[in-house]
Amino acid sequence: MSSPAKGRWWLVAATLLLALGAGVGLGEQRGWPFLAGPLERLATRLLDRPVRLSADPPAGQPAATGFRLQLLGGLRLSAPVLHIAAPGWSQAPHLLLARDVRLVLRYGDLWRARQGEPLRVRLLQAAELDLALERRADGRASWQFGAPAASDHPAKVPARLPVVEQLQVPKGRLTVRDAPLALTLDTRFALADGAARAATAPAAPETARATAPATTSPAPADGAAHRLQIHATGHFDGFPVTVDARSNGLLPWVTEGAPPAPLALKASVGDATLEFQGTVGDEGPQGGLRGRYQLRGSSLAAVGDPVGVTLPTTAAFRMAGRLALHRGTWQVLVDAARVGASELSGAFSYTAGDRVPLLAGRLTGRRLMLADLAPAVGAAPHAAHHPGRAGKVLPDRPFDLAALRAMDANVQVAIDEVDLNHPRLLPLRPLKAHLQLTGGVLHLTELDARTGQGRLRGEVQLDGRGDEALWLARLHWNGVQLDQWIRQARAHGAPPFISGRLRGQADLSGQGRSTAGILASLSGRVHTELRGGAVSHLAMEAGGLDLAQGLGVWIRGDDALPVHCAVASLEARRGVFRPQTMVLDTDDSTVWVDGSVSLATEMLDLRAAVTPRDFSPLALRAPLRLRGSFTAPVVDVDTSALGRKAAAALVLAFINPLAALIPFVDPGNADAANEAANECQALVQRARGRPAPARP
Repeated sequence: MSSPAKGRWWLVAATLLLALGAGVGLGEQRGWPFLAGPLERLATRLLDRPVRLSADPPAGQPAATGFRLQLLGGLRLSAPVLHIAAPGWSQAPHLLLARDVRLVLRYGDLWRARQGEPLRVRLLQAAELDLALERRADGRASWQFGAPAASDHPAKVPARLPVVEQLQVPKGRLTVRDAPLALTLDTRFALADGAARAATAPAAPETARATAPATTSPAPADGAAHRLQIHATGHFDGFPVTVDARSNGLLPWVTEGAPPAPLALKASVGDATLEFQGTVGDEGPQGGLRGRYQLRGSSLAAVGDPVGVTLPTTAAFRMAGRLALHRGTWQVLVDAARVGASELSGAFSYTAGDRVPLLAGRLTGRRLMLADLAPAVGAAPHAAHHPGRAGKVLPDRPFDLAALRAMDANVQVAIDEVDLNHPRLLPLRPLKAHLQLTGGVLHLTELDARTGQGRLRGEVQLDGRGDEALWLARLHWNGVQLDQWIRQARAHGAPPFISGRLRGQADLSGQGRSTAGILASLSGRVHTELRGGAVSHLAMEAGGLDLAQGLGVWIRGDDALPVHCAVASLEARRGVFRPQTMVLDTDDSTVWVDGSVSLATEMLDLRAAVTPRDFSPLALRAPLRLRGSFTAPVVDVDTSALGRKAAAALVLAFINPLAALIPFVDPGNADAANEAANECQALVQRARGRPAPARP
């Protein structure tokens, strides 16, 4: 082209560019009012949802007064209304409805939202905001604009909520319907956050850096500092929920790197109530959430069940301490916890893993009352006074085996004192154990308890992987001084009824859906023996119904008879314990016990027979029997043996009245007593693995 032609083309291009620039400038200056309709259609296409920016549907009409748009550097929108419809499958009237809206979006964020990522909003300001979030059991969520992520476990798919960098809403409402979490919430809030907050909010106070959660953080002051106020009610997993929270912003809750904001929270789930004072934010090495808490409820399980943490069912509790949340891990320090009459403390961490959550830490305390853990095995606290079933004492409430499979645990236990909930038994001091819960199997290993200068060791396992729990116990005890473990205080300095060092072992197994079911199926062996023991002379004579010698001992005062051998070896089959050998041998007499104790029927049928070594001028010598149910045991005398002696005495009375006493004269039976003693010694020696010496 010639030079004059080239000049004309440059002039035309320059003119067009100037005209375009002037048009864009004019449009930006006036706010592009004629683009309201096209923008609605564009947003509708990008989000695959109907979007409108006016109070009335556009239907080809110009946008309502108040619409303003800037396009350079991103979308900046002012409109009387912003309405984003809910998906077609949702019952909600809308996803978002805002009035007097100012919205700032980046083009890149809109494109990524179209590809399924969460929508990121740079600024959202509205006089009123109504947000309705809904997620179905199949994982479809109303706030996901792309195809929902496929998952076999929709409840574990993270809820990809819209991200709002700056939010200012004087009056807001949020409703949540989440089927996988069984959560429904109706929340009212007022919020001024983001740039306005950063410009006006007081600086966060300095807090000490520590490896443990921080101490008490300042709560939000009254007045303008409460830039976020929330009140929510609803249900979570069937439990009623209420939440009241005050803070000076929302962004520290959801934005990495935001400065901490003070937070005051009071929430209840079911009958568990939490109060928290602290800070929320990601600044500092701990970040997240940290502060002091107070927690109370009718049972620890009432706290654990709604949030998926397996905790034992206990008596009513209250606790206080410190907590911190950082990168998905909760750190909880229990400074003081009172569960019933128990006084406990500890330090724990809780992490929601890919497969199952993990609870780890250490449980300590000054005192643990077993009665406060009675509900964990299906009984009421102080179950001895409140039997669960009519005429029964063994608890039969079904175990929650699903809870064992919902979480793993690794907890060290160290308790100073464990009260056995019996007025005559002294506590265990101390008790240590290692509790592990893995894949639905609960192990209690490294069990070490001391009492009466003796020691109890062993392990217990509860396998909850099947429909019925499988229970195993391997326990052994040694050196337990009976007179220092069993309270046997007697008047006038009389010796204890029984003393000596107890040793033995138990190997038992059972299965069932409750404590009663497991006990009713127990199989295994229990063996125990008494070494260096002594027994009350008066008790031995009374047990043998030796009236003459018992009267003599009573007159001159009781004394202690050395025990040469005392052993009990029991076998359990289907919940019924039968003594293979149960004998106690002294210089005065030998006592045999036989019969059965049934945990399946909760019935007793035991018989104790005394074989004397010496002569007695007046002795009934009838076996004693313990019969009846666990709730109403009866001790009586074998009437058949007494009847034979009474019949003989009656016949002899016709010959001579004094001859009637002959059936009640007991010459003793040293040979039978020695035979029993030798058998007792043999059983003890077999248990120790040595040959048994014969006793003369």
